[in-house]
Order: sequence, then C-alpha cells, then structure tokens
Amino acid sequence: MITGKRVLLQGNEACVEGALMAGMRFFAGYPITPSTEIAEQAALRLPMVGGKFIQMEDEIAAMAAVIGASAAGLKSMTATSGPGFSLKQENIGYAALTEIPCVIVNVQRCGPSTGFPTQPSQGDVMQAKWGTHGDHPIIAIAPATVAETYTQIIRAFNLSEKYRVPVIYLMDEIVGHLREGITLLRKEDIDIIDRKTEVRGGKAFFVPEGELVPSMPPFGQGFRYNITGLMHNESGFPTNSAEIARRLITRLMRKIDDNLDDIIRFEERNLFDAETALVCYGGTTRSVVSAMESARDRGIKAGMFRPITIWPFPDKQIAEIAKKAKRIIVVEHNYGQILREVERAAAGQCEIKFLGKIDGTVILPDEVLETMLNF
Repeated sequence: MITGKRVLLQGNEACVEGALMAGMRFFAGYPITPSTEIAEQAALRLPMVGGKFIQMEDEIAAMAAVIGASAAGLKSMTATSGPGFSLKQENIGYAALTEIPCVIVNVQRCGPSTGFPTQPSQGDVMQAKWGTHGDHPIIAIAPATVAETYTQIIRAFNLSEKYRVPVIYLMDEIVGHLREGITLLRKEDIDIIDRKTEVRGGKAFFVPEGELVPSMPPFGQGFRYNITGLMHNESGFPTNSAEIARRLITRLMRKIDDNLDDIIRFEERNLFDAETALVCYGGTTRSVVSAMESARDRGIKAGMFRPITIWPFPDKQIAEIAKKAKRIIVVEHNYGQILREVERAAAGQCEIKFLGKIDGTVILPDEVLETMLNF
C-alpha cells in the first residue's frame, strides 16, 4: 500500500498493514473466526514485500513455526481467537523462557469453548497474562480503534524486539471487524526497533553486567548456540542449578518490572474533575465515551481511563484515580476480569461497580449511562 495515503480498512486488515510496517516478514497461522482476515491479508501482502506466509495444520504448529522463524532472524506473527489461543499456550511459554521475540494476535470472541464464533467478548484477558504455566514475562496490548490497531501493532513488535518477549495483541471482534478511514504512516514518521544481534563474551545468551536483555544473532548464520525450554545457563544449555534458575527467572521478570514507564500506555479523558471514573478498553471504549459525554451534558462529572497496555497492568494510574474519584465503574465484555485488577490497585480508596456482558451482545452507551445514574 502507498504510505501517507488515506485508506478505508477493517481492523484485522490494519493489523497486517501495521505489522508489515514494523518489519513483520513471516506469518504462520490457522484460520479461525473472527481473526481469519488477518491470515488472508498476510497471505496476500507478505509475498509483495519478500516475506513468507504458511498455513499450518493447527494452532500449536503455527506457534512453533513463528518461534522458529523468529530464531532465524525474521520478525514473526501469528493470529487466532480464543480456542486457538488456548492451544498456543505451551509454545508461548517456550517463547517466554527462550526469549524469542514474536507477536500473537488474539481477536477475542465469546466463549468458553467454541462459544459464539462471531460474537464479541473480552474473555481472554486473564489468559493473556496467566495462560501458560509458571512465572513468565508477558506484554499485552489492547487497541480500541482501527487507527490504533495499525499504530499499536508497530509498538507491539518494537516491545517484543526490545525486550525479547512474546507480546499478546489483545484485539476483540468489535475492533477486528470495524471499518474506519486511517492514514498510513511513512517509514520516516515512525521508530522501528530491531533486536540486538551483536554478541559479547562469546555466548549468545551471555548478559553483560547490569543488562537484562541478551543479544540474539540469527540462528544458523555463523553463530552456534543452544535453545531449550529447560532452565538454562547463560550459554543456553540445560542446568539443574537452583541458583542459575533463580537468576534466570528473576532477570526475565525484571525485563518487564524495571521498565513499566516504557511499556505501559493509557488514555485519559476528563479525569481532572471526575467524580465517576469509567474504566474500559478495546471494543467497549466507544460506548463508554458516548455515555461519558451524555453524563457531562447532564452535569455528571464523569471521566474515562483506558489502559492500552493491559499487561503489565497500570496499577499506579488506577491508584491515583481512586484517590480523587468518588467511584469507579469498570466496563468490559466478560464476567469481571480487569475488575479484579482495578479493585486490587484501588485498594479500597473509592467505591467500585461493574458493568459487564457475557452473552455475546454489545454493551450500549445507554446501559453505561444508566449504571452511572443508578450508582
């Protein structure tokens, strides 16, 4: 596509265009509603830029192919929905421990199990954080518009490359199938981050003193190193040492914990005097913004807080809102997943109420407004 041009795109299509702009050159996936358009667009567009597309036999294999391509030096992505996301979890954990950069798009749909394949949901929020076993580093980003889908997927790749972690791109059916006009960026207008490939100390997994992220030369291009899902030493070989395992997992977690200001992004509206703060993300955002504006017209001091980075969660920002607002209303298409995080971060400083749906229908602005009026 012509950069700098105004185009009409579906959210799923914008996801691919942004990924290509970020440097994505490999996609492996398996079709599943409501993410299939991402695979279709990747199949069409990747050959045009010298990239590779492959449809695998299942979601587990797709995740494995993405890991292999990334280890070989290509920025790699896969896309799925809830049932497929469940199947990818073992290999997501492998990518986390082996520090393989990759982006996993999950266009959420109503579940559990097969559920409603074409209906919206935000039911995979906790799975994005805790879906694979063990303590592991993860970043999850939730866009709310087509334009943001385009720009934030670039950021997802940048964070994945910078910190050598899997990044979950937590879309939902509403955003994935929405069509909006957006302006395609030019290369000179964006920052692209690539993984470090230079090696110091003669070991690919060697981490210089004071650094958290090791270099990653492309596998098979003149440098030999071992990759294993077992606890490993700085050379990448398995170890039974409790001390080495402790240092490894601590370093993996610190990659996220020590860089919260760089990773966490959010949007605030009208919180300067808000007595009621609405917390939302992704596909619930439009209804919340409309309800907030209607409330303001009625003299209700309402504001909105929207985490763009879902994981790590913006605890500090929620705590500040809870200090100033009289009440918080959490709006999401699930049974209350971010609700628990808001309650934890708010630490009892204000009242909290929940508005959610689990039946595949959309939360309407009037329902948000009614919840505010009846709080």
